[in-house]
Amino acid sequence: MRVTKRTNIAIRVLMHCAANTGRLVTKSEIARCCNASENHLAQVINQLAQLGYLSTHRGRNGGLELARPASQIQIGEVFRTLESPVPLAECFADADNTCPLTEACRLRLALSEAANAFYATLDPITLDALVCDNAPLIDILVPGRACSIPRGTATLAAAAQV
Repeated sequence: MRVTKRTNIAIRVLMHCAANTGRLVTKSEIARCCNASENHLAQVINQLAQLGYLSTHRGRNGGLELARPASQIQIGEVFRTLESPVPLAECFADADNTCPLTEACRLRLALSEAANAFYATLDPITLDALVCDNAPLIDILVPGRACSIPRGTATLAAAAQV
């Protein structure tokens, strides 16, 4: 399975916002820090705001922030939501499927199960588990600052054991 560029950038945006809890961050700040174009970021930010992951504030002192605590954002949910419009293989596409094997193909079932396992692995992982107590990431996203996310009970290791 390959993660789309949109989902990859979306996770970077969410991690940047989580690392900067308590203040508004700007699109240009995220673009510079996360190595993404502002035009592409604008589309991703808009989608994340529509999905309820981000709150955006317009104006001179505007910016964006998480719409809910990082501990309440499940990575599997984000991936599933952003990746679901992208068919895993041609046979999963409703309109463009020209494969004559679709009705009898066991590979399609295997791929579907593999995708479900991929998302199930990400489901217990929260945004705070990716960011908090991750000093190397914080150094990249917020140089000179400690993690500002309130300590949650979830850690990446604990989430992976679930």
